[in-house]
Amino acid sequence: MPDSTFTHQAEEDIRNNGIQIWLNGQIVHKDDAKVSVYDSGFMLGDGVWEGMRLYDGTWAFLDEHMDRLFEAAKAIDLDIGMDRTALIQALKDTQAANGMTTDAHARLMVTRGVKTRPFQHPALSQQGPTITIIMEHSRPSIPRPIRLATVPHIRGLPMTQDPKLNSHSKLNCILACIAAEKAGADEALMLDVHGFVNTTNACNFFIVRKGEVWTSTGDYCMNGITRKKVIQICRDLGIPVFEKNYSLVDTYGADESFLTGSFGAQTPVSEIDGRPIGDGQLGPVTARIREAYQKLVGAA
Repeated sequence: MPDSTFTHQAEEDIRNNGIQIWLNGQIVHKDDAKVSVYDSGFMLGDGVWEGMRLYDGTWAFLDEHMDRLFEAAKAIDLDIGMDRTALIQALKDTQAANGMTTDAHARLMVTRGVKTRPFQHPALSQQGPTITIIMEHSRPSIPRPIRLATVPHIRGLPMTQDPKLNSHSKLNCILACIAAEKAGADEALMLDVHGFVNTTNACNFFIVRKGEVWTSTGDYCMNGITRKKVIQICRDLGIPVFEKNYSLVDTYGADESFLTGSFGAQTPVSEIDGRPIGDGQLGPVTARIREAYQKLVGAA
């Protein structure tokens, strides 16, 4: 599709050609930032990560991102080997090395580290974790609202791969995205195990109906920090907001729809499964939420 786009599309920035990356305690040029083919993350997708945004010298909601990272590491029994103070210092050292003050995006990744043999058992990861911070100059450049297509891939049950985990294992979401592109859309709308509307392959999902904001129950989606902030903004502004089960029928009849995530904040949706949503542009309720969020990250 010649005019395809996606929710993490950013402006080209020549400064990213020479970025410095934090890798296991050293800051190195991106060309020298390499990990072993025996690394657990490369070999098995065994790791967790966080994506964070820099606004005017401040990493938005940093404590909450650290909380989520350490909770995820504990859930998969991964010892990060650094406390949060040291990890935050590594983030700031990487920021300083790149001279970044705003409009930057960091991806902080922790894997179980290099394995002694190429098999899955975690006991084979004996050298300690691999920790990487990739930081880029990154101003969102999404030229139009996103088009979604519903796909057969679902966000599963906690006893398979808990969708609340920000894990390196993203193949399910990648397959969902591919299916949506094959259907002529930009990204995928994924249902939950009961067939209710849940999330997209990359972001959390909201609709607006008759002035009310709806999102999923949260049982089968990523425990998004931006999602949580949007829900709180709605409550603070007196906008009725509901975490509930709802169907594609409810979604097709929405007046507005938008996606939430650390990168794009609130990204409008123009159509779902070929049905236009509202007038296909950023709606008034979404615009109100976006304005309040911009003030919130400015104060973060």
